[in-house]
Amino acid sequence: MSGAAAKRTVQDQAQLVVFQLAGEYYAVDIHQVREIIRVPDITRVPRTPDFVEGVINLRGNVIPIIDLRKRFGMEASEGGDEQRIVVVELDDKTLGVIVDAVTEVLRIDGAAIEPPSPYIVSVDTQYMTGIARVDERLIIMLDVGRVLSAGERDALRRFEGEPAADVDI
Repeated sequence: MSGAAAKRTVQDQAQLVVFQLAGEYYAVDIHQVREIIRVPDITRVPRTPDFVEGVINLRGNVIPIIDLRKRFGMEASEGGDEQRIVVVELDDKTLGVIVDAVTEVLRIDGAAIEPPSPYIVSVDTQYMTGIARVDERLIIMLDVGRVLSAGERDALRRFEGEPAADVDI
């Protein structure tokens, strides 16, 4: 196989970290994920949005933690041994998102990914980059960078004690 053909094959594939929320499968591109950890004690911080669970100390860094169930307006989870925090890079920030369980890391062919349907439009669909068909499952692909609005990212900067960007909401 020539170098161009090999390069095309790699580009036509996506490597995803797959997790569950409320019984459904979701995924983020592996390049957005820094690590996956068990849920430690979370320090609550007053006057933050309801979907911000608080902060954790991860090897000397204070990391804000977002509950994706709450962010997406789902019923709250009862926790459990399978619950994890997926630590992701968002712009130049590190953020943790709580998920019900991380199930696998998949490499899938780009042909198995379809764009979100234009007929299903809601606030939540803005986070979607596509839907992957894997065997009999449909996996909703998320862009972590879209999960928080510019105003919410700005609020987290204030919450972390950093200078806030000038953003009108």
